[in-house]
Amino acid sequence: MGIERRHRAVPAAPLVLLLLAAGCTGVPDAPAPGPSAARPGAVAAPGASGTPVARVCGAAGTGPVRPPAGAVTVDPAVAGDLAAKTAAAPAGTVFWLGPGRHLLAPGPSAQVEPKRGDRYLGAPGAVLDGGRTHAYAFGGTASGVTLRHLTVRGFAAPRDEGVVNHDMADGWVIEHVTIEDNSGAGLMAGARQRLRSSCLRRNGQYGMNAYKTGDTITGLVVEGNEITGNNTDDWERREPGCGCAGGIKFWAVDGADVRGNWVHDNRGPGLWADTDNNDFLVEGNLLEGNDGAALIYETSYNAVVRNNTLRRNGLVEGRAAAEDGDDFPYAAVYVSESGGEPRVPARTDRIEISGNVLEDNWSGITLWEDADRFCGSPANTSAGYCTRLVADPARCAPPGIAAPPLRTDCRWRTRRVEVRGNRFALDPAAVGCAGGCGRMAVLGGEGTASAWSPYRGSGVAAAVARGQENRWHDNVYTGPWTFVAEVPGRTLDFGRWRAAPYRQDAGSTLRAGRGAR
Repeated sequence: MGIERRHRAVPAAPLVLLLLAAGCTGVPDAPAPGPSAARPGAVAAPGASGTPVARVCGAAGTGPVRPPAGAVTVDPAVAGDLAAKTAAAPAGTVFWLGPGRHLLAPGPSAQVEPKRGDRYLGAPGAVLDGGRTHAYAFGGTASGVTLRHLTVRGFAAPRDEGVVNHDMADGWVIEHVTIEDNSGAGLMAGARQRLRSSCLRRNGQYGMNAYKTGDTITGLVVEGNEITGNNTDDWERREPGCGCAGGIKFWAVDGADVRGNWVHDNRGPGLWADTDNNDFLVEGNLLEGNDGAALIYETSYNAVVRNNTLRRNGLVEGRAAAEDGDDFPYAAVYVSESGGEPRVPARTDRIEISGNVLEDNWSGITLWEDADRFCGSPANTSAGYCTRLVADPARCAPPGIAAPPLRTDCRWRTRRVEVRGNRFALDPAAVGCAGGCGRMAVLGGEGTASAWSPYRGSGVAAAVARGQENRWHDNVYTGPWTFVAEVPGRTLDFGRWRAAPYRQDAGSTLRAGRGAR
């Protein structure tokens, strides 16, 4: 994403996340193994949990070589055969796509519209190809659809729309699938969707867009996937500040488990949860080489981020910012206007960042709160959205917003964030940093919005740094780390960071030098 992330505008259209599902590993038509199970193609995340993460892109397909009993066979030599046989069959049919390149019928609106419970199984080498003329591969509102062992490529979805599950139906299972080289997002999401052991790569915008009209996604699972090389259309360059690029984007998702994925080399951020997300578990992932942050958690609530390994993230974005004289601490983990909220039900009432290993990222963890970012503000880039604590955005207006409870409830607040038991290592030579890298930060912006805003001035910055229960402790630092508190440019050494008034990193250690591990 662009280097103006903290002030960026959200696209008016739904934000898209694409999932590349690959015919990859595992037993044909068997449930995908969990992230802790040994499986072909797994690559360890050393230094964190040791949990294997997915190396699935480019692996040999393992789909059924013959059609299962009772399955409808789809002939790659007949254009449109898949859509026609789907339309003719009853709900709950199993379709077996034979090896070869499958095409849709002529016409840009052609697509496959499954019925409830339909299952699509690809033989080794089965590819559904959009030929750059069709926008969508699988659409419709049928629930409980399954795709396995199939490659989907060459579709031309518009920006902010997706190729697979275009209409955001619920309960889909996508396993051992490759979704690659499409425009827009490779995949949309619905409630209770399961994306496992799949490859999402080289899609024009996102790998997956976890957005659903009406904001009703719950129970999302993203497990054991490889998500790489997405945003090939470089949307942040084409539309600076659009906030519309990266590996996966989550929007208003209530409950997501993101485990054991390898998220790497995406143009923009790796994982981005933006606006009213809640109850996330981000665990055992390897996040590396993304141009922007490895993980952004923005205007959202309650998350557990643990036992992940983050390497070499943010080098492109951080270096560009430094060259432009921007002193904002662009970090591998960026928590923006997000925090723990006990009144929003979740598995935790905090944001817990623990047991992670961060090596040679541009910077470490930044907690930020923009004083002008609140429900009802003209500077609210999540246009039309309010916090999960205020149902009616019209209430966040004068005079009521100036008094409790609206004074706090109309804000997305960076509060109750705990950063503990992590290891941060930095070698500036490895990062290629001549300045501006290697920072940890808790800070806020000056309030300058409308004259009626109760958050004008420096109060929000002081609160996020000193009064909202944001705490680092029991971490290990190696390398020349510095610390930013309250406002950009207020750079502290380790001693001042630990002293009053900030009192951070009790029980932590710092060994300066050249990033010795």
